[in-house]
Amino acid sequence: MSDAETTDTLIVVSKLKKYIKERAELNTSGNVAETLSSIIRSLCDKAIENAKTEGRKTVMDRDFSGMASAS
Repeated sequence: MSDAETTDTLIVVSKLKKYIKERAELNTSGNVAETLSSIIRSLCDKAIENAKTEGRKTVMDRDFSGMASAS
């Protein structure tokens, strides 16, 4: 994996900031996007392994099951 792939922002920052502002009238720190991108990378890596373990070439929603739950 290249350095760019490990540092790319994987979320739409403007939408994240808008969501937080509308939901709670709070501002969003500049570090939040990179922190969330890191979490997403980790979840995706686990989902990739789940798909490979099952012999698939497609990551599916079920590969993320049980990893993170929304409140």
